[in-house]
Amino acid sequence: MPERQDVVDVLETEQAAVAPEDFRAAMARFPSGVVVVTTCGEDGTPRGFTASSFCSVSLEPPMVLVCLANSADSAPSFERCDRFAVSVLAPSHHPLAVRFATKGGDKFAHGGLSPGPGGLPTVDRALSELDCTAHARHPAGDHTVLIGRVRGVRLREGAPMVYYDRGFRTLA
Repeated sequence: MPERQDVVDVLETEQAAVAPEDFRAAMARFPSGVVVVTTCGEDGTPRGFTASSFCSVSLEPPMVLVCLANSADSAPSFERCDRFAVSVLAPSHHPLAVRFATKGGDKFAHGGLSPGPGGLPTVDRALSELDCTAHARHPAGDHTVLIGRVRGVRLREGAPMVYYDRGFRTLA
């Protein structure tokens, strides 16, 4: 079979591992939706992060998963929380997505969120909001996979924000 000139071939062998930059480049070619995930710490302080690693896990019972970097400022709060909320973002939420993806600072100081029915902060005018109870946590390299059982859903109309090629995009 002839070699393709337009494809970079990186294979993991026993001698060499896949380089992080090659793996990042491969994952950048996969578009995904963008969410903000929130909870409250043990002291009641709201905590949250932006994620593109989010998907449904089960219909019966309804479950979702989200991946959180262990180095994230909010990681300790999500390690212990019993509830969390997921807000699916629209393109108008771009500044908020960047704010919640940036380390440091008070992510909740500049508005854009309101308490949901369960009391956790959710993004104003999010395309959907999911209220979850923590079901399981699984270590996965430098991230933790947080699985939640969905207890409540609120829906709005609109187009989604998409993360692709290391940037926030919109669908045409």
